[in-house]
Amino acid sequence: MLRARDAMDRAYAEPLDIPALAALAHVSEAHFIRTFRATFGETPHRYLQRRRVERSMFLLRATEHSVTEICFLVGFGSLGTFSRTFRDIVGESPSEYRLRGPIAAVPNCFAMAWMRPSSFGEAPAAGPN
Repeated sequence: MLRARDAMDRAYAEPLDIPALAALAHVSEAHFIRTFRATFGETPHRYLQRRRVERSMFLLRATEHSVTEICFLVGFGSLGTFSRTFRDIVGESPSEYRLRGPIAAVPNCFAMAWMRPSSFGEAPAAGPN
């Protein structure tokens, strides 16, 4: 499982599929999905999406790339899927998130811990506007 998760962390922007990841873990596809979820608390697909969103959060605030460019840089196939997934995980759209401004200079370990989206419970439901 750790080999597969490490591969997702390294190659998050590349197209990754369950058969290839299961082969890395030396298990069947169905067993891989069940065991990955039991081990890490989320499905391989959701883990990969969250990893891509984490990277896009940095790119949105640290670069001048457009939202569309970032969408494809981190491995999403469509802007609609990227925006929906980003909102589900972070709680706001990529454009709204970018408006927070540049990332403050703090030690990386603190920034990563503070900014990492939760894999449990996801973003809170939107309140009345």
